[in-house]
Amino acid sequence: MNVTTDRSPNPREEYERRLTVRQHAAALQDRRHRRIALLRLVVFAAAALMAWSSLTLSYPSLWWLTFPAVAFIVLMILQERARQARLRSEKAAAFYQRGLARVDGRWMGTGEQGDRFRDPSHPYAEDLDLFGKGSLFELICAARTRMGEGTLAAWFKGPASPREVRERQSAIEELRGRLDLREELAVLGTDIRAGVNPEALSNWAVAAPVLISRRTRILIALLAAGTVASLTAWGIFGEIRLWFLTMLLVDGIIALIFRRKVVQVLDHAEHPVEDLALLSQVLGLLERERFSSPLLARLRNELDSEGLPPSGQIGRLNRIIVLLDSGRNQLFAPLAALLLWKTQIAFAVEAWRRRSGPLVPRWLEAVGELEALCSLAGYSYEHPDDPFPEILEEGDGFVGEKLGHPLIPENRCVRNDVRLQGELQVLLVSGSNMSGKSTLLRTVGTNAVLALAGAPVRAASLRLTPLSVGASIRIMDSLQAGSSRFYAEITRLRQLVELTKEARPLLFLLDELLHGTNSHDRRIGAEAIVKGLADRRAIGLLTTHDLALAHIADVLSPRAANVHFEDHIENGEIAFDYLLRSGIVRRSNALELMRSVGLEV
Repeated sequence: MNVTTDRSPNPREEYERRLTVRQHAAALQDRRHRRIALLRLVVFAAAALMAWSSLTLSYPSLWWLTFPAVAFIVLMILQERARQARLRSEKAAAFYQRGLARVDGRWMGTGEQGDRFRDPSHPYAEDLDLFGKGSLFELICAARTRMGEGTLAAWFKGPASPREVRERQSAIEELRGRLDLREELAVLGTDIRAGVNPEALSNWAVAAPVLISRRTRILIALLAAGTVASLTAWGIFGEIRLWFLTMLLVDGIIALIFRRKVVQVLDHAEHPVEDLALLSQVLGLLERERFSSPLLARLRNELDSEGLPPSGQIGRLNRIIVLLDSGRNQLFAPLAALLLWKTQIAFAVEAWRRRSGPLVPRWLEAVGELEALCSLAGYSYEHPDDPFPEILEEGDGFVGEKLGHPLIPENRCVRNDVRLQGELQVLLVSGSNMSGKSTLLRTVGTNAVLALAGAPVRAASLRLTPLSVGASIRIMDSLQAGSSRFYAEITRLRQLVELTKEARPLLFLLDELLHGTNSHDRRIGAEAIVKGLADRRAIGLLTTHDLALAHIADVLSPRAANVHFEDHIENGEIAFDYLLRSGIVRRSNALELMRSVGLEV
């Protein structure tokens, strides 16, 4: 059953309203910041005047400088708060400006493009423009952490089960209206995306502890306390310095014994602790949320643990590292050496890893899913007319009404119906160059990816069964690999054939099949490949401008049918309406195109 949605308020109007409010708040905080800066200057001048008067006229007393000093410190604090509030409002304004850019179709090149997820060997990612500039990932991804990005990318690159799709649809529906939550995520602290490395963080958190003896930790703490006590006794009584020197010698021996392991622990903890500090901001925000949909409630529960919540546990580790940094202070360093400061801190870090480390992968996974869902919820909010698809449990089918490509602006998007259901498994799409054949393949494939990720689709409606997706649209030769385009294409076709062995039926999208070989071999090979895919329960679309291949539909009838795009001459130029029609195209525009660019043919 489809998930129904309440599609108000209008995203453009809401973004514009909030943008105005946030810009006004930023301007207000900027004025406040400048006024406080001026007031600080006045207080400083007054303090200087008081100091001059006290030193030259002996009036007033220097003690009166306490008041402007306190006032100056208070103003510093207030100015910093005003600065932080201004930055927060500016980040919020930027969030809504990016939202308006997406709504207006001006988003290309402004978001996270996900280039690190590109994989030429993936059966459809490159063909469907999932990653890179102007990609589906750039349009949708609003994650602030690498975990969120990775989760969203994984959802695009691999279809979910019908149960998972429905759970995500319900979660996205609940999150769709939580614009405040998405704004809070957008304005958090520094650039978390650049910091958190989930794989390295998980590996560090769950690695076997290096310092594990609790008794040794207690013994070292007692030893450090004894050393300080002996120093204090020496300073008071002056006659028992031998006790202090003995304790100092024992300290040195202990520090030497554990030096290698202490250095190992502290060196390995440096970057993970920085990542956790960044992650704790996202965790702290999500810990305050309460959800009703099953998936969100389950993910939220993943953040719960006995005792302190995850952000509190991370805060405890941060405080340990702050203590480590204080040991580097030149004034405190001598006392830190007496207290075996680094050794004790290393034991404290390992104790934290023993207690909280096993929970870190769970936190990372939950945050990644919540952020991916928030990204899809933002996409749903900004495209209120895009419905959730219906995932059918049985059969092999794809039935889309008024399908459009989500990367094409709505005012330029021409929609078509695509039906692959019942006996009909293959649509052979003919048409002239630039008529819309490849765009149709990408439209079908991209909407299938969105549907099986749990997202809304660009269609009036879409019903489909669980499918694997495979495409041969953007196949290139490779100088490095020493392979021709034809070899790259048949390698991809072999990959698609392998996908037909999986439990899910294959949705194949083949553009200009085998056009890198001669017409005789192409006709025989294309017919055999499409028939083999159909015999293996695959469904899909095949495009061609070679009308000799149109006979494939006759050979496979009723499992295949011909459809086409047309063009016409308008004011001496070739024009296209990009509407899909039944049957075979009857004319070609190749000569007209060559003449239009100045070739004499």
